Amino acid sequence: MESRKPPPSALIDNHVVPGDVVLDLAEMTNQTIKLGAGLRQDCDTIQATSAGRLRLSKPNKYWVESSQKRYIPSLEDTVLGVVVDTKPDNFLVDIKGPNLAFLPVLAFEGGTRRNIPKFEIGTLIYARVVKANSIINPELSCMDATGKTAEFGQLKDGYMFDTSTGLSRMLLSSPTCPVLETLGKKLSFEIAVGLNGRVWVNAPSPSNVIVVSNAIIKSESLSGIGQRSYAPALLMDLKACGIFEPVMVLQTGRTQLSCYLNRER
Repeated sequence: MESRKPPPSALIDNHVVPGDVVLDLAEMTNQTIKLGAGLRQDCDTIQATSAGRLRLSKPNKYWVESSQKRYIPSLEDTVLGVVVDTKPDNFLVDIKGPNLAFLPVLAFEGGTRRNIPKFEIGTLIYARVVKANSIINPELSCMDATGKTAEFGQLKDGYMFDTSTGLSRMLLSSPTCPVLETLGKKLSFEIAVGLNGRVWVNAPSPSNVIVVSNAIIKSESLSGIGQRSYAPALLMDLKACGIFEPVMVLQTGRTQLSCYLNRER
């Protein structure tokens, strides 16, 4: 059976399976593309290596979106990692992948040998994948592409829980996930989402942390339409439980596949 060879955009948002040819590079001359999870190059074609939906984000990043517990590191992914060991030159970090990732001690804004962060075992960090392949351990950085800290670094306090990789991408989708949007209008909280299937939530009160975390976990089984239907019911639940804060909330924004922040003004 021959693999399918569609035009460059024919399979966007459609299901693909391993072996499907999703892009023909011969038809995409003078274009620079980035490959994410679930894709590999074979001569002049790009083939799927996992089942899921083919996605495209501008300008030209392609990946296969699938919902699974196991995480396969991909270049430029933002992840939540747990420090499991410290070495003179790097930290070893668990990111739920096949292998531990390493975070160089100099991979921080202004990092020098005299200014090495002191992370203990168990420290939770928000980082960016800067090297990823099947041969070597992934490499992380706590800087953005311009060398700035941005939102990366240690996450203190709060509560971290595991999800599927599909839910992580949904939480970081645009437009904003309906459940997060509804919560953000009524509650003051901060959330960091890792594409490796981890979510961290922090809030001024433990009750807010519990409400936000439970709402996110419940939304995993809901479709986009289901989430929009669930949002009004969620508001009613908040009122019934007395957890309803008509506060002024400043939405500080969210970078692509990064943090979504809500802070009380």
